[in-house]
Amino acid sequence: MARTLISLMGLLLLCCLAEAEYLKYKDPKQPLHVRVNDLVSRMTLEEKIGQMTQIERGVASAEVMKKYFIGSVLTGGGSAPARQASAEAWINIINDFQKGALSTRLGIPMIYGIDAVHGHNNVYNATIFPHNIGLGATRDPDLVKRIGAATALEVRATGIPYTFAPCIAVCRDPRWGRCYESYSEDPKIVQAMTELIPGLQGDIPAGSPKGVPYVAGKTKVAACAKHFVGDGGTINGVNENNTIIDRHGLLAIHMPAYYNSIIKGVSTVMVSYSSWNGIKMHANQELVTGFLKNTLQFRGFVITDWEGLDRITSPPHANYSYSVEVGIKAGIDMVMVPYNYIEFIDDLTFQVKNNIIPMSRIDDAVRRILRVKFVMGLFENPLADDSLVDQLGSQEHRELAREAVRKSLVLLKNGDSTEVPLLPLPKKTSKILPLPKKTSKILVAGSHADNLGYQCGGWTIEWQGLSGNDLTRGKIDG
Repeated sequence: MARTLISLMGLLLLCCLAEAEYLKYKDPKQPLHVRVNDLVSRMTLEEKIGQMTQIERGVASAEVMKKYFIGSVLTGGGSAPARQASAEAWINIINDFQKGALSTRLGIPMIYGIDAVHGHNNVYNATIFPHNIGLGATRDPDLVKRIGAATALEVRATGIPYTFAPCIAVCRDPRWGRCYESYSEDPKIVQAMTELIPGLQGDIPAGSPKGVPYVAGKTKVAACAKHFVGDGGTINGVNENNTIIDRHGLLAIHMPAYYNSIIKGVSTVMVSYSSWNGIKMHANQELVTGFLKNTLQFRGFVITDWEGLDRITSPPHANYSYSVEVGIKAGIDMVMVPYNYIEFIDDLTFQVKNNIIPMSRIDDAVRRILRVKFVMGLFENPLADDSLVDQLGSQEHRELAREAVRKSLVLLKNGDSTEVPLLPLPKKTSKILPLPKKTSKILVAGSHADNLGYQCGGWTIEWQGLSGNDLTRGKIDG
């Protein structure tokens, strides 16, 4: 009897070992495509649609992650675990969500995203760097790359592995309210500033296949090139409006930075609210699938903007089922819902089960999402730790920010003469700029002169920024 029991136990152990070996997606030694295909083959429709769903932190919980197989959570502008939350507070809440995701049948980790667009700008005590319009003025791609690396460390310090940056819009009309998020009106300058991507993600190894995302470990984060495409070219600069331009103009002005981003291994691309010649980008299958995925061979995942599907119709959410259908068919892989996730899941499930949206489109989306998660190492290291918390607002990063400020300053001068330089300011009376002898002070005046919030601008602690000197820790250098 004892011998029989031992034999049965041995057989059971062998079965367990065989099953462990069979889960190829859990083996980091397996090729990327093998892991992706193995995991997709095991997933139910509910699990696949869950992976395509991104919800806001405020409606997320470990229970929600487990019940709906949620693939991603984000922090919206101004959303935080608490006012002046510490790095540890961020880590704790994100790990709580992650544990819910890992408790599912297949244990697929979720990916947490945030708009760290000029430093880790949503987080108290983080280093704030100049906005893109200032960085473009530096004409210094190496500086931008170093800023990307510093930002990645601070984002990881709070347990977050994904940022919705860089914005590579080409602002063609200064009336556009988001011009400050654009590096330049010159597409060549915007192309050069895509060096933020290897700063955030790490340098892609030589010989890597074109279009495959790359993230170089636990000190780097997945990046997001946005907003695809033409967001800075809308007529009269009206936000989220129509970019009227022929195909040649679109490809020559607004598309080039995406070529560079994909070559540099960007992990994700976010779609623009705007339209191209009357067609909403969130519904533009020709550009999202035909050009971005097929022609440019982008292999990461495509994500909507905040409630991007809703805004396919006017007014938003007027026909959500239609929006889900045309958006997913256009090639969108992950949907930033961000609140009404049950409605999105139910609508998409219904459409797949009734052959309105083919399963092949769902599988393509899920493969892309999983590809990024595997590349990031999320399956091997899903939980954040506190090993990088001292990177948040570090002195080294603050010195880098000061360097960026110095290099981004632009001094405008009234007058006709272009022959005589303005700087350095003369110590003696000048014909160009009358100053008293031995000038030691310069007056800085106006509403922004002594206002940290105004100087930091939008996307600082709150989505549109705040006025005052107490929104975060900082110093206005005199």
